[in-house]
Amino acid sequence: MDDTGKGFVEGERIAKLSTFTLLAVGIAEIFVGQLSGSVSVTADGIDSLSDAAISLIVWLGLKFSRKAPDEKFHFGYLRVESFSVLIASIGMIAVATALLYFSYLRLLQPKEISYTPLALFTLLCAGTISLYRAFQMRRISKKYDLLSLKTDANNSIKDGSASFIAFAAVLAWSMGFPYMDAIGGLIVAVYIYSVSYVSIKESSLILLDAFHRPELVGEIRKLIEKKYAVEVRDVRLRRTGPYAVGVITILADGSLTLDQIDELRRAIRQDLRRHIEGLRGLSIVFHARKH
Repeated sequence: MDDTGKGFVEGERIAKLSTFTLLAVGIAEIFVGQLSGSVSVTADGIDSLSDAAISLIVWLGLKFSRKAPDEKFHFGYLRVESFSVLIASIGMIAVATALLYFSYLRLLQPKEISYTPLALFTLLCAGTISLYRAFQMRRISKKYDLLSLKTDANNSIKDGSASFIAFAAVLAWSMGFPYMDAIGGLIVAVYIYSVSYVSIKESSLILLDAFHRPELVGEIRKLIEKKYAVEVRDVRLRRTGPYAVGVITILADGSLTLDQIDELRRAIRQDLRRHIEGLRGLSIVFHARKH
């Protein structure tokens, strides 16, 4: 199994663990939120449940991405990862809209919070757990370049930050600022919107075959032209899961035999994979150089 295959397995493991952890945190927060009457705690609990659902989608997306190509999906299921990010992000927007509405209602009619120490302790624990889990996911997502896990990590960082914001809001309420509980809920909703926007943008660009990495194209061109007596005419890449795939068009001496071209193609492909991580499924096309 190559590093990327290991990345999918490790990503599945951490996403699965995140799903059950956030589910437990969300249920606890909603229970305490209803008990205390705090909209900030309840909002953060709903946010944690939505994050658990997102981790579940990411987990399933990574699992399906590892399926081998078949007669229907000739190039495999790697784009399921990007599609799962898009679906999860749309779900996040729906949750944020609901939180925004209920927080606005509470802003119009502030209510008293009961069991304030319990509410504060719950939010503190929720924020700490979410951030710890987020940094674990971010480390793995960066190591293996997994967009879905990166999205889940950013979402968990948002969730942890939102818990601390809700903590500050409840604390401010206890100090005599009655509107802060509702404002905390509004801030959580805005947080979710911001993460959703970035995730939808990134996943949509991948699904539409957008690829803007001029530094990578330049590195490929430089590596080939420096070592081999050829000219790179064109490099066209696309993103598929954690991989960059595409077509490289090369101008070479027209006197080369087919065997020499095949050997050159193999050598270039091996060099690219050795020096640049994440390159897979490269088609290298040779054209005769005109003198």
